Amino acid sequence: MPEGISRLQVLDRPEPLGDRVYATLREYLRAGRIPAGQPLQEAALAAQLGVSRTPVREALARLASDGLVVTEGRSFVLPSLTVEDIEEIYALRFLLEPEALRLLARSRPGPAELAPLRQALDEMDAAAAAGDGAAFMEANYRYRDAWTALVPNQRLVRAIHLYADHVRYLRAFTLDEAPVRGIVLQGLRELTAALAAGDGAGAARAMHAHLDNARRILLKLTTEQN
Repeated sequence: MPEGISRLQVLDRPEPLGDRVYATLREYLRAGRIPAGQPLQEAALAAQLGVSRTPVREALARLASDGLVVTEGRSFVLPSLTVEDIEEIYALRFLLEPEALRLLARSRPGPAELAPLRQALDEMDAAAAAGDGAAFMEANYRYRDAWTALVPNQRLVRAIHLYADHVRYLRAFTLDEAPVRGIVLQGLRELTAALAAGDGAGAARAMHAHLDNARRILLKLTTEQN
């Protein structure tokens, strides 16, 4: 390094375009903005996103590897989940999420850490009172993002998000029903109370019950659709 020039800071590299396309498409899938059965074709997606086909191809391959889309001919589509698929997905969620929350509760998160969860609960409450299913769903996702942000094991967090995303587009249909919103709110209130009390066993039980309710609702929906 030339004399008189202090050490320079390494420049931040921009996020690769393929990663950005992947994140965008995954968020669309999570939000239910891509209908089941709609073909996801490289050329069309590239045109809509204003990018070349290469990052779209990379993103679709990653989504397929995650199990979030499947090939159909020369394009990709959302997988049609069977009863067996839902049972397998929730078997994994029963292993991952209650344990993550048990450990989180034992760390005794303080009021500042729990504030985003409480805010999301208030937003869900307001959306439920207004009969706004879309706003309720968004606040519900913010609640999940808030508690997973407190989990230090990032490998565990990635697994939690992956298997939640496998059924998230179906949840968009169920959260539009007022009775379902009431069940979800009650379960998450109990979970928040357990976290605030540092009750690991209670937090695990609350999440297990919350997941079991979701599983039952999705199984009913899947059976009716078939």
